[in-house]
Amino acid sequence: MSETNPPPLPPAPAQPPHEYVPPPLPPRRGGCATAFMALFGVFLLLPGLCALLFGFGVLSESKTDPSILFLILLGLAVCFAGVMLIRAAIKGG
Repeated sequence: MSETNPPPLPPAPAQPPHEYVPPPLPPRRGGCATAFMALFGVFLLLPGLCALLFGFGVLSESKTDPSILFLILLGLAVCFAGVMLIRAAIKGG
């Protein structure tokens, strides 16, 4: 008699597993660039220090001018940028 079932298929060829290859690391920054970043970061901390000193003086007065408050916030933002620049210099990359 004839068989109605088709013959079994051959096994699939073994494929190599796909391994994750991480991208290459970027080149490291030189020591001179790190020093300039840290030095410029320290330089940017000075406006924040002035903003804190003048901010306490302005806030102790009864009248506060909104433009002075804006300058104080701007000085604090520049100080924050300096802190982040020093952090990036220390962290490396």
